[in-house]
Formats: sequence, C-alpha cells, structure tokens
Amino acid sequence: MSEDIYVRLRSFLDALPGGFPATDSGVEIKILKKLYTPEQAELTLKLKNEPEEISSIAGRVGMTEAEAAAMLEEMAQNGVIYRVRRDGRALYQAFQFLVGIYEFQLKNLDLEFSELFEAYLPYFGMSMASVKTGQLRRIPVGSVIETKTAVAPYNNVRELIKGKDFIAVQQCICRKEQGLLGHPCDFPGETCLGFGDFARFYVDNGMGRQIDHAEVLRILDMAEEKGLVVSPTNAQNIDFICLCCSCCCPGLRFGKMMERPGDSMDTAYVSTIDSELCTACGTCVDRCPMDAIKLDDVAEIIDGRCIGCGVCIPTCPVEAISLEDKPGKEAPPKDFEEVLQRIKAERGLS
Repeated sequence: MSEDIYVRLRSFLDALPGGFPATDSGVEIKILKKLYTPEQAELTLKLKNEPEEISSIAGRVGMTEAEAAAMLEEMAQNGVIYRVRRDGRALYQAFQFLVGIYEFQLKNLDLEFSELFEAYLPYFGMSMASVKTGQLRRIPVGSVIETKTAVAPYNNVRELIKGKDFIAVQQCICRKEQGLLGHPCDFPGETCLGFGDFARFYVDNGMGRQIDHAEVLRILDMAEEKGLVVSPTNAQNIDFICLCCSCCCPGLRFGKMMERPGDSMDTAYVSTIDSELCTACGTCVDRCPMDAIKLDDVAEIIDGRCIGCGVCIPTCPVEAISLEDKPGKEAPPKDFEEVLQRIKAERGLS
C-alpha cells in the first residue's frame, strides 16, 4: 500500500505544470519516500493546485480543522506543499517539484537528497526538452542594460524590482547542494531573491531573511561584479530572481554542455564584439559562463553559445563588447501563473 501511494503521488506531481516523470531506475520514488510520509502523500493527493482555506481542505479529507491545520503546516514547513497568507490566514496547496519543492528543501538538504536529485536531473531534463516556455529567463546585468535605449522594463532588472513590498534573500540551494556533493564553488551563497508570497514563504519557514530595496541593489551590484547570471521568473511581474553560476545551477550546467545553449535559453539579447576595438586581453573569455567567446587575434562570439547575460561587458577595458537585440523576441508572460499555464498547455495537459 505504501509503495502504491508514492506511485500515485508521482503521477499526481507529473500532472502539474513542472512535471515529475517516471524513470527506469525508480529514483523519483526514492525522492518521494524521503520527502513524504505515506500519510502526507495521501493528503497531498487531495489538495488542489491553488491556495485553499483550511476549512475547505479539512471538510474534503475528513479531518477536523485543527488536525488539518497541524498537518498542513508541518508539510509546508518541510517544503512539500506551498503556503500563502491572505489577511492573516494561511492557505495551502499542492506544488510542483521544480521550480518548487526542490527549492523549498533548502533547510532540509542533505547529502542523500543531493545525490538523488543529481541522479534524477537527466530524466527530468529529457522530459521537459520539448517544452518551449522556460520558468526562468536570462537578462543582462544592470549596468549593461542601462546603456541601451528603448529597453522594455521586463528586461531591466532594476525596473523589475520596483514596487515590490516584501523582499527576501536566501542561500542558493544549487551551491549548497554542490558543496554537499564535494564540489563547492567560490561564488557567494546568499544570492537568491524572492518577492511577495515566495519571499514570505521563505521567511516564515526560516529559510531566508527579509531585506529592503537598498540591500537588493547591493546584492545585484555584487552579482555583476562577481559575474553571476541574472535569471528572473520568465514573466513581466516576477516572483524571484536567481543569480546563477554555471558550475552549480543545473540549467547553466547542462546548457554549457550543449553546442548552442543560446538557442535553448530564453533571452532577448546576444553579445557582439567590435574587432576594431578589441585588444585580445582575454578578460571576456574568463568571465563568460557559457564558454561563448574564443580568442585568436581578437575575441569572437561563438555562434549560438551566447545567452545574452552581459557578464562579459562591464569588465572589458576598451568597451569593445555590446548587446544586440535578438530578432523576433516577444514579451514574456504576464506573471508566473501564466508561465505555468503555458507550460501545461505545451505538455498537453488539460
């Protein structure tokens, strides 16, 4: 019976936009057994993919409100379901594995889960390869975009954070995981930014701390200095910003292995180098997270590899690098909910 509940939970999670495909190895079942008790798995199957009042959930699952509240809050604290707050009331819902449950394991992450996740990633990546809409975009670092004219606000990281009234920062789970696996990197750990409900979830769960706009700007400046890739929600109204490195971030790690990562990552720009100005100093080669620049008599962008992050531009001593618009790029979805709905449609889910 307990084995069957995890198979049913896997199918349930796979029907959510982010997906949770089955594998030949069964590693996904091992992940679920580590995260959920059989009772928690059973309750998750009865949740909706939208926030609900405790009273509605309790009535549907045959619990008292007190029993449901205690169990739901424990599951939210463990990061296996999602909680939002409305007018001081907690509402709960089922949530997808990635982006979602995996990231919510920040305070519980250990070596065993890290190894299971790494074993599962190739299966997950293959299952989502045909999905056109990504959950994240890559946009240029702040100082670079400010040199361009007629830039849409959703491509300017400083415009994206304006008007956000609750902001949190937390440790990058990708760097924490790689550290546990024995592959630590030298980039700062506390770099993931959340806004609104996502930020409150992290703060309420003891995974992050609330910060103000001034600290957000300092973190973004630090990320630019260090050469991190700005990766916000693939939407005009963002819920989070990841500041990624290609040594730890799964999307960049696997992207770097591709022949043409620029074709598969959602970005509105590509770098270009003025050969008349370039002195072949090699600074841009060292900075590029995608190995998209080769150096001969001058530096040259390798076709299809640039992801438009702009990391190479601020440190060019002769200002030989600039951004060009990628033709035919449309505005991103309105919000994360629309992102997920597009992914769901592209996966053929009703």
